Amino acid sequence: MPWTFAMTRFPLSLALLAALLAGCSTAPPYERPAIDLPAAFKEGVPGSGVWHIAQPQDPVPDDWWTLLGDDTLNALQAQAATGNQNVALALGRLRAARAALGSSQAGLLPSVGASASANRARNGSTTTASGTTVITTGRLTTTDALSLNASWELDLWGRLAGAVDAASASALASAGDLAAMRLSVQASVNQTYLALRAAEAQGAVLAETLAAYARMGELTRNRYRAGVASAADVAQAEAQLKSTQAQQMEAEITRAQLEHALAVLVGQAPAQFSLPSTARLPEVPPVPAQLPSRLLERRPDIAAAERRVAAANAQIGVARAAFFPALTLSASTGYRGAALSDLVAAPNLFWALGPALAASVFDGGLRAAGVESARATLDQTAATYRQTVLTALQEVEDSLVVATVLEREQQTQAEAVAAAQRALEVVTNQYRAGTVAYLNVLTAQTTVLSARRSLIDVRSRRLVAVGTLLKNIAGRWPAL
Repeated sequence: MPWTFAMTRFPLSLALLAALLAGCSTAPPYERPAIDLPAAFKEGVPGSGVWHIAQPQDPVPDDWWTLLGDDTLNALQAQAATGNQNVALALGRLRAARAALGSSQAGLLPSVGASASANRARNGSTTTASGTTVITTGRLTTTDALSLNASWELDLWGRLAGAVDAASASALASAGDLAAMRLSVQASVNQTYLALRAAEAQGAVLAETLAAYARMGELTRNRYRAGVASAADVAQAEAQLKSTQAQQMEAEITRAQLEHALAVLVGQAPAQFSLPSTARLPEVPPVPAQLPSRLLERRPDIAAAERRVAAANAQIGVARAAFFPALTLSASTGYRGAALSDLVAAPNLFWALGPALAASVFDGGLRAAGVESARATLDQTAATYRQTVLTALQEVEDSLVVATVLEREQQTQAEAVAAAQRALEVVTNQYRAGTVAYLNVLTAQTTVLSARRSLIDVRSRRLVAVGTLLKNIAGRWPAL
């Protein structure tokens, strides 16, 4: 009787022991990789014109491009949010990561299955006597069965919980990837749109310049007919006009190609997309000042990299747990009988219950190699995280210095345009009076055109730099 008592209590005792050990984890405590962040950004000191001191009611909005105040750009961003295929790809990857998380979580729960079967067989026998073989045909037999099976692996060493932690961190990383992809697409739409408007503005400047060149060419031909200008002057005027027409055609090509790129970004075929020309660039908005530490809170690419470090840390625990035995509790019950009519009857009842303990005794160093591989992966993801943070800091510093310097350059270039215009007016009047050669007019005209085109280029680059800065500090870490 004592032996029987011990055996009947053994599964219960083992289950209680398993419950006590189930909270154990073999994963090392997780800490976010340390990185030395500066107290402030090097470029773009508040008051420089790029940064301004942010007020509590003045954060960078998630829809950061709206600060440019362009309704067409806002509409394009809305189309890209639903139509861009790279965003759709990242969304699919997030769904797959969430499904993997669900699969991992299912491993913590018991699995239950049911089955039903029916078999009909005839058994025969063969006997040999005095050299004669006799085959005897047996009777037909029928076996019906209904059964219910259950199995539950107790997570003694945290292997299953570690797998869930790793899958959860990976799903969060995929959510960060999706947010980062959206930011990247938003920046591409913003940059392409501004480049398109800049190409339109260049085309408008060239059109105005061609009209001025045409008037000047007519004046030169009149002076030639009057005998006060040479044929060389007429030829130079014609050459300048044709050269500028060629530049206008190049601007048209650039504008068309940028429109095609915008079509693809918003998820449309270029033939189905068109954008009315305005030749206007938005005004440059001010940017609220930010601290470097905020990047770790807002940048989704940084958050995704950090979650991958957490996933790699959890995988170390999974690899370590392979050194310990796995305990599985199994149970089954059902009915098995020869007649379907009385299958569910007490004599046909069967059941089984018991634990199973499995462990690998010798694997030639396979599990040790798995742990070392998991540690190496952790080191790799930690290095990737630090590099992502450094790259983000560099991107902000680059955008700051470009935006800060281009603000001064735009002012200087505007002054250069005004000076070139005044010089052209003086030289044109002198040419009308016959005191200077036509070459002086050509030089002044070329200087004006170059200065005006450079001003548009500076404005466009400054807008792109500020847009990139807004994108770099306006990310939002999404919740899973």
